[in-house]
Amino acid sequence: MPRWPDLALGRPTGKDVLAGLSLAGLLLPEAVAYAGLGNMPPQAGIVALFVGLLAYGLLGCSRFAIVSATSSSAALLAAAVGSMSIGHLDWRVSLSAGLVGVAGGLFLLGAVARLGAASAFVAKPVVKGYTFGLALLIIIRQMPGLLSVHTVGSDPMSVLSQIAAASGQWHGPSFLVGVLALTALFALSRHLRWVPAGLVVMAAGIAAQEWAPLSLYGVPAVGTIAFDHVSLRVPVLDWGQWLRVGELAFAMVLILYAESYSSIRSLALRHGDPVRPDRDLLALGVANVLSGLLQGMPVGAGYSASAANEAAGARTRWAGLMAAAAVGILVALFLPWVASTPVPVLAAVVIWAVSHTLRWETLAPYFVWQRDRLLVCAAVLAVLVLGVLDGLLLSIGISLFLTLKSLTEARIAVLGRLKDSHDFIDLELYPHAKVDPDILVVRPEAPMFFWNAERLMVLLQRTLAQHGPAAKAVVLSLEESPDLDGSCIEALRELSQQLLRSGQHLIVARLKSKAYTVLQRAHLPGVTLTVLSIDEAVTLARKRTA
Repeated sequence: MPRWPDLALGRPTGKDVLAGLSLAGLLLPEAVAYAGLGNMPPQAGIVALFVGLLAYGLLGCSRFAIVSATSSSAALLAAAVGSMSIGHLDWRVSLSAGLVGVAGGLFLLGAVARLGAASAFVAKPVVKGYTFGLALLIIIRQMPGLLSVHTVGSDPMSVLSQIAAASGQWHGPSFLVGVLALTALFALSRHLRWVPAGLVVMAAGIAAQEWAPLSLYGVPAVGTIAFDHVSLRVPVLDWGQWLRVGELAFAMVLILYAESYSSIRSLALRHGDPVRPDRDLLALGVANVLSGLLQGMPVGAGYSASAANEAAGARTRWAGLMAAAAVGILVALFLPWVASTPVPVLAAVVIWAVSHTLRWETLAPYFVWQRDRLLVCAAVLAVLVLGVLDGLLLSIGISLFLTLKSLTEARIAVLGRLKDSHDFIDLELYPHAKVDPDILVVRPEAPMFFWNAERLMVLLQRTLAQHGPAAKAVVLSLEESPDLDGSCIEALRELSQQLLRSGQHLIVARLKSKAYTVLQRAHLPGVTLTVLSIDEAVTLARKRTA
């Protein structure tokens, strides 16, 4: 069981209080809006917001991270539950609760197993491309809410074609309300950044609905927000449904943690704060388990809310707890009015909230570097063509495939000694390095494992035929391989037998501890194992062949 670091909060500051109050005005409208995006009742977003703020504030590490429902988790929830159910709302809520709870359980298992570094499982180009494509998808899906038209399905091209086909049914008053809300949101966030734009626009929409009834013009409102059925309970699902929920929860955890860890790490590096990923896994796990038990939505540390907390002047995790208290007060006092929020206003809030991810600057570096461009484009297209869930899985699959492909294409470097030095360097980088004709020094330029072991050995044999047919010894540096699996051991055994038949000695150098241990157990014929440097291995080779 891991030993968790000190969970002390420290003392709250005045800036924490102000930051918390400011955040509450930003987060409450987004919580209600994201609930709609996830096809969930409004209270699900509010519950998730309160639980996320409270759990991370008490258990988390980052002083800036704000854990709440995010646009990506809401869209993923809608896709996941939609793939399992087309039933009534109560059934969707049960499936959602199970999904969120299992995702929280997976976070907790990851924390116990100390898998905090698993965020690297999803490559950054995948996350950024997926987020960019998801923002486009979310904006397209909000168009029916702005126009008050009914569409079927979630495929973006289908939604756009249905909107175009229903052009005669577009509702002018709803569209006008949505455009005015969007204009106000962007204007306030640009020119009056200290103003909680979402809360102000939401309050204006409620006022227009209450005192200048927009319903008379056919503009729909959110409707009743009822906490009567919110209680601490485990959803009742059969075994097959739990299995399916577990599969979907795995995908949910991947994107939630990749998004959360990226936000937390970016802010920590900016301020020189420590990063404790296993502790963050614990906090996210507790938050999602509680949210699931209370029929809430999945939660993660979104960058926009966390950056807003930083900009508001937060100093400790008390800012998130103050925001939770402020949200609780707002809900207790103004819940009936929140129910009067016009639907086009919520659609505008969602569009405004995800618009910050539609920046070319986040993707441009990959095209400048000429690296991972295919991965970025594939992630964007995958989410637009296949949808939220399948697009994510395909993007991850492409990422893994390209990783394996690059490892398979690894080359064998021939090394030479620098003049008047003990250092060895790749001859392709420095052709003037000295090569000993009696000793061939080679190094695979990637870790060896089952996927590339045979190919690397074939390349090594070609290198021997080209550079060292007369060499008395071969020094193989495996510094890139922290461990070796069975396929690698068998490939090395075949190589050692071949060299033994040709009268050449094999020295495997620069071995890491695990690789050294397993090769000792393998008892490869005619092979000398060493953890020493290449220079010392070459000296050893001279003694063995003298």
